[in-house]
Amino acid sequence: MAWFQRTSKASESAGGPQGTGSELRARVRKIQIRTHMLVDDALAGAYKSAFRGSGVEFEEVRPYQPGDDVRTIDWNRTAKHSEAFVKTYVEERELSLLFLVDTSRSMDFGSREATKREAAAEFCALLSYVALRQQDQVGLCLFGAQPGLHLSPRKGGSAVARVVREVIAAGPTAGAADYAKVLEHQQRVLHRRALVFLISDFLGVESDSAAWVEPLARLGRRHDVVAVRVSDPFEEELPRAGLVRLTDLESGELCEVDSRSEAVRAAWRQRAAKRKAHLDAVLLRARVEQIQLSSVGSVADPVVKFFKRRRPGRRR
Repeated sequence: MAWFQRTSKASESAGGPQGTGSELRARVRKIQIRTHMLVDDALAGAYKSAFRGSGVEFEEVRPYQPGDDVRTIDWNRTAKHSEAFVKTYVEERELSLLFLVDTSRSMDFGSREATKREAAAEFCALLSYVALRQQDQVGLCLFGAQPGLHLSPRKGGSAVARVVREVIAAGPTAGAADYAKVLEHQQRVLHRRALVFLISDFLGVESDSAAWVEPLARLGRRHDVVAVRVSDPFEEELPRAGLVRLTDLESGELCEVDSRSEAVRAAWRQRAAKRKAHLDAVLLRARVEQIQLSSVGSVADPVVKFFKRRRPGRRR
């Protein structure tokens, strides 16, 4: 089953964003405190090395001058005039971070203390607080079967706080996440170059990846796009726990799995490996890098590793 939930007390306690206003505020505050404490000088420095100054913005077209790089010649403009013209660019003075967060029901699954949605919110908070130190802008787009709430990138602590709050507070959306629609929507509304994080568990990508690999590649040619895959240990490795009753989070269908069977557990692992391999192939084809998060453990560790891979001279 692609989307599932264990019918256990643990899953009920981590089963989604429902709750009173005070409970939601407490969860948001907990994430804010935990991630704010992780943002030290080393992490901020690694972020700056990985992203700041990595992009350029178009400035103007002007007549060619001796010493200009011939690779910057604007051939269309040159062909229409009797002299050569070049395009000039300036280094970006600030970055715009945009988080595209999957809010489909599968993101509300968590087999332990936290759900995948909470891990996604913690990731957004961590990157947002680092960006805040650098005076960068942060924005958000929630999506499921359709693009939902869109917050344009803005500076300041209030913008960071709202990003975290909206990821946690948004209700789960019915239907599978439609990546093509949200990616095509961003191509229309993102006019300035941005650093875009596509955050999802990417369950079910085997069935529809052909529809969104090209929109992903197109967005990646104009912006810096990073896929963030959020998983739960239960999805990767079925524990030996006897008969386990599962609920499909999309259809409500129930089934029982005998986790005592080695053959069943092996098939579970193989299916998880197949999903991951398929996603890796899609992202490689689209030339998009990936961060892998888990609903358990540190969110900071995978981010730091990614920053190190992104240092000048070490990018793929």
